[in-house]
Amino acid sequence: MKPSVYIESTVISYLTSRPSRDLIVAAHQQITVTWWEDVHPQVDGFISPFVNEEISRGDSDAAQKRIEVVKDLSVLEINDEIQKLAEKYSAALELPEKAKTDAAHLAVAVWHQMDYLLSWNCRHIVSGRVKKSLEEINVILDLKTPVMCTPEELMEV
Repeated sequence: MKPSVYIESTVISYLTSRPSRDLIVAAHQQITVTWWEDVHPQVDGFISPFVNEEISRGDSDAAQKRIEVVKDLSVLEINDEIQKLAEKYSAALELPEKAKTDAAHLAVAVWHQMDYLLSWNCRHIVSGRVKKSLEEINVILDLKTPVMCTPEELMEV
């Protein structure tokens, strides 16, 4: 059975955006392309309506590229339990209002028992603080925490 990977919006953005002049961003973009070509075929990739909403924003041509690249990925359902879990995470992690969707990504991946949550959001998703806190919360709630990592950290499965 292939590992399940929840692919958060930033990964899709890095995959489809024009090459950046910022060296770190450009490196992340190239790593993402390599991950998509080499690792993505070896996993079951999933997104959520939250990802679809985020990648649909902004420039219409860029949004269309993002939407096109995820068209074959399975979309995980959202329910009241996920919404409540996202609220718990947001409060416990003390996320700012603008990062509420980040808590929703965490809740979807946890509730659907994903093996991995893939993201380039190193502030509110794959940060050490969030990883540690989410693990502690999920132990109390008796929930499995997916491995939260960047594409660079998941170059083989």
